[in-house]
This record gives sequence, structure tokens and C-alpha cells, in this order.
Amino acid sequence: MSAQAPSAVILVRAAKFVPNPATAADNAFQADAPAGQTEEATSAMALAEMDALADALRAVGVRVHVFEDDDHTRPDSVFPNNWVSTHAGGAVAVYPMYASNRRHERRADVLEMLKSHYRVQTIVDYSGLEPDGIFLEGTGAMVLDHVSRVAYTARSHRADAAVLERFCTDFTYEPMAFDAVDSEGVPVYHTNVIACIGTDVAMIALEMIPDEVRREQVRERLAVTGRTIVELTEEQIREFAGNAVELCGRTPEGKRRYVMAMSARAKRSLRPEQVAVIEESCEIVAVDIPTIELAGGSVRCMIAGVHLDKRPEQLPEPGENVVAINVDDPVTPDGRFVDGNAND
Repeated sequence: MSAQAPSAVILVRAAKFVPNPATAADNAFQADAPAGQTEEATSAMALAEMDALADALRAVGVRVHVFEDDDHTRPDSVFPNNWVSTHAGGAVAVYPMYASNRRHERRADVLEMLKSHYRVQTIVDYSGLEPDGIFLEGTGAMVLDHVSRVAYTARSHRADAAVLERFCTDFTYEPMAFDAVDSEGVPVYHTNVIACIGTDVAMIALEMIPDEVRREQVRERLAVTGRTIVELTEEQIREFAGNAVELCGRTPEGKRRYVMAMSARAKRSLRPEQVAVIEESCEIVAVDIPTIELAGGSVRCMIAGVHLDKRPEQLPEPGENVVAINVDDPVTPDGRFVDGNAND
């Protein structure tokens, strides 16, 4: 299995979804719901889109963990990848969030599910940095190359360089920070709207990195990994072409299949030759999510990948030494008496 493409994901089924007014100031991709459309109608359409994404991922053999959320004070909870990420070897990170009404998206039940279903060794929580005005919004702020251990990060209010360095030290990544702006000079709010890194392909809007030297450094760092680079235009980025994620599914026969999940809008913006390059290494799974995209994020933002080892369905049979140590016959094979109630 590719270290880059998780075989399980977390989705949040947000019953009270609406575009978040607290994030509109720095999210140039965000839009208002159509005039006259009620919040109830917006929420209902978003729920149908979330269910369609979950169904599409399950259909290609991806394990999907869905969490319900009917809290009307969490309009952006459909984007869990901003507050939690998981990493091979059993590490989980919890992140500080820029918008105050997003901070209670962090959920203990999600972490408990990870600990009960997967091998979790440690949870590193950076959320205590919020009172200091320092933020790093997970795999929205960072696009991680899990194989070559590089954290590509567009600087913004939501991606502080100091926290990035700290994360990279804790999780052994190389930080690669850069500025990225649109044609009007507005900084890109999240790196994952302009870049996606798969196992064999990387999609990125290099033209949105204004510093030519840094742009070439990013290009070279991606190329040296052997990936084919698909360069996206700003117009394609505005259609969410960069907001995709590679996952590892299974065929009905149990064979691995790599898929690139993106929105139907994103796929429509790609040129035929770009689609062909992507499909050399993975299938494209495209789902229409126009309501959710009003919030300024697309399919990648909706998915928190699970890069952890799954716990076995049942524990192995205990060995003879373990069987021997019990209250009915507390004698080990070497003849020593073991009494759990005795004092040392």
C-alpha cells in the first residue's frame, strides 16, 4: 500500500451546514448561498452531497467513518481535515484553528474511534496555541508528502511558520513554506486548494507562487520524488481542481485500486491531457458537491485520511505463559506460584 494514499477516511455529516461568515474575510473561494434559499434548504442539499461522497468512496472500496453533527454553531464541521491528521506509526495531530467558531469542531469521539479501531501511539495537540493567535489548520494548511516527508505550506493567517517548524520537528517532515497569491494579490488561504500530492502524480498551481526562485524550488522538490507534475492554472484552481486527494480502495475481488477523489466541477475544469496523466496511476472519482463548495472548500477539505494501522478484528489466542497466570490455577509453566493479590 502507498504511504501517500490512505485506505480509510473520516467524514462529518453536518446537518446544519451553511457557508461560515467567520471565514469569508480571508477565503476568496467562499460564496453566499443563492438569494432566497433558506438555511434549511442549503443544509439539506449539503447533506445529500455528503452522502453521495460517502457512497462513491465506499463503492470503490475505501473504508468510510461517518460522524453525525447537528450542532448549528459548527457550520464548517464538514471539513475535519483542518483539525486532525493521522500519521503512519501511530501518531495523531490536533491543530489550532483560525476562526473561533471552528475550534469546537474538535471532537473527542473521533479521537476515541481512532484509538479503538487503529493503532494510536500518541496524540500531539497544538490547539493550546490558539490564545496566542498562532494557527496551523492541519492538512488544509499543509499538503504533506508522506513518502519523502515534505510539508508544502502556503503562508497565511491559517499557517504560521513557527507552528509549521514545530510540527515538522515532531513528525519528522521537511518544511517547504512559500507565498501563494491569486491574480489580485490575495493570499491563498489553504495550501490544499492549490496542490494535491499523490503516489505518482502531483497537481499544483505553480503560477500562483510569485517568487520565481521559490517556484522553481517547489517544482524541483516535487520532481525529484519521481512524480509527474500536472500544472494547474488559477482558473482551474477556482474550480477546485487542486482540492483533490488520492485514496487506496479495493476492487470487489480485493485487489488494491488507487483513486483520485475530487468534485465533478473540478474534473470538468481539467483538460483531457491532464485527466490522462492522472489516470495513468489512479482512477478519478468525481462527485457533484456545489452546495458544500459555497463554503470555499471541496472534496479534499471534506476528507480526513486515516494513515494508521488497523487493529486486528480479534486478539490472538493467549500464549501458554499468559494462560497459566490466572486466578483459578496461578502457576506458571516453570512451577512458580503467582498470586495477583499478594503484596510484593
